[in-house]
Amino acid sequence: MISTPFTADLVRGAAELEPTSRGVAPHRLPAWVRRQFPDPRLLDMEAQPSGVRLAFTTTASTIELVTHPARVAYRGLDRPRGRIDVIVDGALRLRDELDGGDRVEIDLQTGGSTAHTGPVHTTRVDRLGSESKNVEVWLPHNEVVDLVELRSDAPMSPAARGSRVWVHHGSSISHGSNALAPTEIWPVAVARAVGDVELRNLGLGGSALVDPFLARVIRDAPADAISVKLGINVVNSDAMRLRAFVPAIHGFLDTIRDGHPETPLVLVSPIFCGIHETTPGPGAFDPAALAAGEVRFIATGAPSDAAQGRLTLEVIRDALRTVVDHRADDENLHYLDGRDLYGAADAADHPLPDGLHPDAETHALIGRRFTERVFAPGGPFAR
Repeated sequence: MISTPFTADLVRGAAELEPTSRGVAPHRLPAWVRRQFPDPRLLDMEAQPSGVRLAFTTTASTIELVTHPARVAYRGLDRPRGRIDVIVDGALRLRDELDGGDRVEIDLQTGGSTAHTGPVHTTRVDRLGSESKNVEVWLPHNEVVDLVELRSDAPMSPAARGSRVWVHHGSSISHGSNALAPTEIWPVAVARAVGDVELRNLGLGGSALVDPFLARVIRDAPADAISVKLGINVVNSDAMRLRAFVPAIHGFLDTIRDGHPETPLVLVSPIFCGIHETTPGPGAFDPAALAAGEVRFIATGAPSDAAQGRLTLEVIRDALRTVVDHRADDENLHYLDGRDLYGAADAADHPLPDGLHPDAETHALIGRRFTERVFAPGGPFAR
């Protein structure tokens, strides 16, 4: 078997590949961000390779990818493992559920944690035939992985890139929470449906907080289309009041425009989320659900708090729409109401299982609607 090194031409959607004792670790945020703001949650989220994939052409009949996963588990709660999707000439050939790897098990009742170590995981796909083929190996969106070795029985070459780069930033929903597999998170579903775009997914669970360093990352990134989906994390972390939120959004957009003055840019407000529509955060785990071995979220603020400037999703959407209205001289800035992707009526047929995140079917629904409204003819990202 031939061993192919992991390079930036081969690994797409990552900012950097960090050498480790096992191989390389893909990072979605550059090292300067990780040094400047080493927040444990942010570091865990950016190291989960949501939207990151290997893309190559080969005549190989057999391909093996060796990875070493690492994850956080919660005692008493059954959470699905990450998966690796192998796409051959546009069709799903293998969906491989991870096993082994390291895990940190956390007790949500006591806050205590226990570390466990485990072996590497090998993803193998064979009987591919000897003809030339395009292969994409999408890494798990919800577990950290070291890339250890890529083996095949014929040489590999990096695949041709899409004609456009789409940079997207958002919260855990954009990261892929509750999606079944890496090609089923809604930004990836959009990129695959459109077909000619290279996705860089900056969806970061719990970390879409209008952080200035994220705006600088987007500013400095190659991009032919940019979307930023902001609001839910600001509410469920109770991070800002209205007075601070509006100028922060303006500053975020100003920084992006420093590097991309005319690139189509879509500002997306939150999808419908009943617990926070009229009730501020902070959000919290529902203790009754935890006692029953389930995860659900609740809002702990009071609706009356909005009068003091505390943020709800209704307030956020009005503020974001007004920001875009006040920047009317920017002809390439567009507003998309998140309820056009998932609204109150959808909640009846597709309720959010944990009160906050969409399930696999709803990720597909959001992806279809984003494609129709943004990439289709007449949309901001149309050809």
